[in-house]
Amino acid sequence: MNKYKKLVFNTGIFAIGAFGSKILIILLQRLYAHYIDPVNNGDRELLETMLLFMQPVFTFALQEYLIRFGLDKDYDKHEVFTTSGVITLTGMILMAVIVPFLHNIPVFDFLKGYRILFILYVTMSSLRMLCQNFVRSRDMVKLFSLDGILATLTFFLFNILFILWLGMGVKGFLLSVILSDSCSVVFLFIAARLRVFIGAEYFNKALAKEMMRFAAPLIPTIVMWAVTSLSDKLFIKQMHSDYHELGKEAVSVYSFANKIPSLISIVSTIFFQAWSMSAITESNSADRNKFYGKVYSAYEAMMFVAAAGLLVIIKPVTSFLVPADKYVQYSDVYIYTPILVVAVVFMCFDQFLGSIYSAIKQPQNSFWTALVACGVNIPMNFFLIPVWGIQGAVVATLLSYLICFWARIIDARYYVPFRFDGVKNLLNMIVLLAMGGLMIADVKLYPLWALILASVVVALNYKALIVTVNKLLKKA
Repeated sequence: MNKYKKLVFNTGIFAIGAFGSKILIILLQRLYAHYIDPVNNGDRELLETMLLFMQPVFTFALQEYLIRFGLDKDYDKHEVFTTSGVITLTGMILMAVIVPFLHNIPVFDFLKGYRILFILYVTMSSLRMLCQNFVRSRDMVKLFSLDGILATLTFFLFNILFILWLGMGVKGFLLSVILSDSCSVVFLFIAARLRVFIGAEYFNKALAKEMMRFAAPLIPTIVMWAVTSLSDKLFIKQMHSDYHELGKEAVSVYSFANKIPSLISIVSTIFFQAWSMSAITESNSADRNKFYGKVYSAYEAMMFVAAAGLLVIIKPVTSFLVPADKYVQYSDVYIYTPILVVAVVFMCFDQFLGSIYSAIKQPQNSFWTALVACGVNIPMNFFLIPVWGIQGAVVATLLSYLICFWARIIDARYYVPFRFDGVKNLLNMIVLLAMGGLMIADVKLYPLWALILASVVVALNYKALIVTVNKLLKKA
């Protein structure tokens, strides 16, 4: 199977496994909006974001080094899995020792009452990540996708049981994740016969050191992205404004606004899972630059068109996913979603470019570019949130992703000089921001203006999307 056919095939398999799953997860936002009050929803969101911060630290960037070494034919898969498992379990023990003390720090007071559940939450999520990524590194994409479907169904059912029927709120959410991840680990162990890859004789100390050297610059990189997300919410929770209501309820509003653009990330995630494998396996091929260029061109066009389409219908979509009939605080969520849609598009581009650094074993470049983004986000939050409230955090997020993108598109193309049209990228961004600005300003006939501007985005990207996809399919 050639590289184009494999990329198309893997993308299709991941799409089957991910699309329905992601839609179910998004629909659960209605459940949370109805059955968890805004203050507790703020705690739930902070716990979710805290996971993103803790996991890469205490798994030592598991998701990065496992797929990189697991796909490499020069390494024994038994040693890769066992060594990764030992590293992960060691990290979980360290995490379990540290977490009980964090709630004493005022900014982390949301951990109070959830410490044991949070430890189990991080542990089971990390073990599932270990099993999932190893299965993917063995090219078992069908099993990987099937697990995604089953895990989402169990998560959905556990949410119905613990939140809707038993009214357990945030604790019900945490239990749902813990039990769903546990089911996933058991399923993958049986279906992928992971037991045969475990053994004391397979632990390789030299491989562990090599993994740590590879992961060392990636850990702060992933942590900085988590800090960027967590800092938004912590600033909104802790800061005072003379012009806007802040606090846990505002965290809940901001977090729900962040969930709507995740419809865009569905498209990206499906593609990215397949692409990250191809980027690694084709990193040394003769026509690598042309291959990366064709794929990026199609990916960029796809993301801009998807973002424009979502912006056309974003107000009714937001009203459906985050109803305000029970908690009036959610009636303004739609105001913050348009700029976040643009931010998520550039976050996806950042991920694409980050995968190039992993493929060519230049992870330190991911660190420096992420450091730039984090260095912009935190001071922007500090200055903008007191003046603009939640919208200040939105703008700070967009600026950080944009700056990281331009740093990476310049730097990554030094190593892999694929074609990139900067003017077209800027035009797309300007049109999307214009759509968002018109919606926030609540101009008359917004749907008509949105359709006109969306047509401009389609016109800008139609040729690149169709031509590139045709080439990929023809090659396939």
